[in-house]
Amino acid sequence: MSDVASGASATRALPRSLLFAPATSARKLEKAFDSAADGVIVDLEDSVAVSEKAAARAAAVQALQTPRRLPAYVRINATSTPFCFDDLLAVGGMALDGILLPKAESAQQIEMVDWLLSQIEAQHQRPTGSVAIIPLLETAQGIAAAASIARASRRLRMLGFGAVDLALDLDIDIDDETGAMAQARFALALASRCAGLPGPFDTAFPDIHDLDRLRASARRARAMGYRGKACIHPAQIETVNEVFTPTTQELERARRIVTAFDAAEAAGAAAVSVDGVMIDYPVVEKARRVLLMQRDA
Repeated sequence: MSDVASGASATRALPRSLLFAPATSARKLEKAFDSAADGVIVDLEDSVAVSEKAAARAAAVQALQTPRRLPAYVRINATSTPFCFDDLLAVGGMALDGILLPKAESAQQIEMVDWLLSQIEAQHQRPTGSVAIIPLLETAQGIAAAASIARASRRLRMLGFGAVDLALDLDIDIDDETGAMAQARFALALASRCAGLPGPFDTAFPDIHDLDRLRASARRARAMGYRGKACIHPAQIETVNEVFTPTTQELERARRIVTAFDAAEAAGAAAVSVDGVMIDYPVVEKARRVLLMQRDA
């Protein structure tokens, strides 16, 4: 693979960690692309002041033209803002892995962005569909429309959950992860599965110093079927990557399950005992999914 990403790849492992970096900070972008994250989100939205939107857009273009070793995504501004169209025009035809669409609230928004990206790709003579879309569901309307959003475009790589804006929209406690936040998270996991998408991507944890609570939050998300989590500081990456990477013990058990079940199935049986637990088709399918999450050393 070349230094510059060539667009979304169906064969590339899903990211465990995506690190946000404001487009207006060349230093933070450089550090982000040199980090241990699985990808970088060049941010044009919340970390950029309204007065700096044009400058941030130009800086993002410059950053995306620089050789890099990590996949690059761009969080553009929401379709409800006057900045979204210019964001898409600026970066839609570049070599990047995907667009994060904040405050996604309807399938129609996704379809519109998909159509615009297709026109931009054609103008730049890039393959249609080369830029993925990751809708960020972070409002009541977005959560309510999760099922239709998840089916809105073949560009969708996964759904993303945004807790901070959702807490503001619903006037709920962002720290109550077992209450309303858990229900909202599960809505994305359910919609993703029904649409045939991988598990969603979880919201960033706001306290960059509390790694214990970050780990707990990430574990809850993984237990709910999420495949990764956003990071807002490089110090969070190691913890997030650890949680969303199967342990050696998990991988060894998954291999034992698959090996034992395949042997039993070849002998005409559809169930077998492994470590004293009965293994049948749903259990072995879960084990195969764990093995698919294995990372190269």
